[in-house]
Amino acid sequence: MLKKALGLPSAIAMVMGSMIGSGIFIVPADIARGVNSPALFILAWVVTGFLTIVGALSYGELAAMMPKAGGQYIFLRESLGPIWGFLYGWALFLVIQTGTIAAVAVAFGKFLGVWIPSISATNWIVHLDSVQSFNVGLSTQNGVAIVIIVFLTGVNILGVKSGAIVQNLFTFAKTLALIGLIFIGFTIARSHQAWQTNFGDFFSNFSLHGDYFVQNSTGLATETVSVFVILAVVQVGSLFSSDAWNNVTFAAAEVKNPMRNLPLALAVGTGSVILLYILANLAYLSALPLGMIKTAPEDRVATALLEQVFSNGMGAKCMALAIMVSTFGCVNGLVLAGSRVFYAMSEDGLFFKSAGHIHPRFATPVVALILQGVWASLLCLSGTYGQLLDYIIFAVLLFYILTIGGLFVLRKKQPERERPYRAFGYPVLPALYIIIATFIDFVLFRYKPQYTWPGLLIVLTGVPVYFLWRKSLNKEPLN
Repeated sequence: MLKKALGLPSAIAMVMGSMIGSGIFIVPADIARGVNSPALFILAWVVTGFLTIVGALSYGELAAMMPKAGGQYIFLRESLGPIWGFLYGWALFLVIQTGTIAAVAVAFGKFLGVWIPSISATNWIVHLDSVQSFNVGLSTQNGVAIVIIVFLTGVNILGVKSGAIVQNLFTFAKTLALIGLIFIGFTIARSHQAWQTNFGDFFSNFSLHGDYFVQNSTGLATETVSVFVILAVVQVGSLFSSDAWNNVTFAAAEVKNPMRNLPLALAVGTGSVILLYILANLAYLSALPLGMIKTAPEDRVATALLEQVFSNGMGAKCMALAIMVSTFGCVNGLVLAGSRVFYAMSEDGLFFKSAGHIHPRFATPVVALILQGVWASLLCLSGTYGQLLDYIIFAVLLFYILTIGGLFVLRKKQPERERPYRAFGYPVLPALYIIIATFIDFVLFRYKPQYTWPGLLIVLTGVPVYFLWRKSLNKEPLN
């Protein structure tokens, strides 16, 4: 049986630690190129912040109602039916959770390479093949990633407390590092040129009625679009950087006083990270003209900021160290939380039976943790994790829409059910979330088909698997 070992500070640390990875240090370059306006640059993060916080406040009601292992999987199962929960869990195992674990672990290896040059994506130990743009094999970089995944899987097998200790320590360290970056951006690295360029003409190229340009679905030409469309297009990066806030719900069964602590952790954790993210982007604008943000080498905006202060490459090394701390803590949170979904699916007969085994001494889903770690490691070797994550962002947002839609369904189907916490702003804010998120998904479907069709197909492959799994158990599909 899983043990309740996570207090409120640990739950908050899981929210924050799972959200803060390497994205905030890199993604702003791509957003800046997309919007070409300081005001729109910040507004893109404000939109992401609004969606993230409203989503967290809505999930708070569901988590307090159903504080069980599996979180979002349980919410979808209870509100829309078991097949929807399964499709979410299927995509989570195949790509969403394991692909994110792989991508963030490889990012750790990549930035360790700043300190140890022999750690590189091109320094092959075993190079099996190159399939189109995918390099299959073991390099020193993805080798480090696999070591990190194996190590943190082992830590979390030893007990939820050991995983929580790592999470708390590294969340505290990475939060301090991000605060330090913000402080440096507003003080030591502050540039008069950047300030005049960015804040002196803050609303340049920003007009509600203006025309903006985005590549059409073929990628061979540009189309003229509205400001609302361009903001939706650039959400791919900012939403990914702010994702995984829902992971604390996966481990709900191990949170002490969950009816109080889960909604609090979601609200405090997401609110704190979004505030830090907006301040970080304002700090970038304070230190670097928007043109430098757009053209930062390898999109390493935070490194470009620190190099305004440090010489002889120490800016890059300091930033690499901060990102290593950030990614290490992020992988730990993802490893801890994701396995609880596969455990819950196994309990429902919708995943390998052994994944429901709880270690008698450590009280952890040991087989679910191992299966997750093995698949994430294979994704590291395949070199496909980055592309798979790009493909799945459409589906991730779709599952958020469905889950918050489930909030309305449960309010109608089970009006008398105990709700220790009720979603703030219901029904207006959750409905607004659904409208905005649906618009973003529609825009991505129209202008970024490379991010939509593959992800949708990955999810849909789960439909026959669901029915085959049920048939193999000689059971009718659950209603």
